[in-house]
Amino acid sequence: MERRRRALSEINVTPFVDVMLVLLIIFMVTAPLLQQGIDVNLPQAKGKEMAPSERVVITIKRDGKLYVDKAAVTIEKLRSDLVKTPNREVFLKADKDVPYGLVVAVMGELREIGIEKLGMVTEPKARIK
Repeated sequence: MERRRRALSEINVTPFVDVMLVLLIIFMVTAPLLQQGIDVNLPQAKGKEMAPSERVVITIKRDGKLYVDKAAVTIEKLRSDLVKTPNREVFLKADKDVPYGLVVAVMGELREIGIEKLGMVTEPKARIK
């Protein structure tokens, strides 16, 4: 009486499910952190949403600090950073409580550098029916 052993052909999926649940939890926790940027209170205006492309975003916070793509800069450093690529699209995000003179000063620097494409970033205005 000779018994032959057969190979067990079932796949144990328990470790796979455990790993997938851990990865799901990690992604659920880290996803909101990836969407954060520099917090400014944007004014509201009508207009179409612009398509994302390669661009530079300049942010002016309420306290007057300047940021180029999340990196803090001064007006002098802004000039040195952007003079290298004058044909890029630049979007200006300014808090609605920033003094108008500061926004105009930054826009003047951008024009002096040679940037022709300047967009203003706003929040969409709520439509009341």
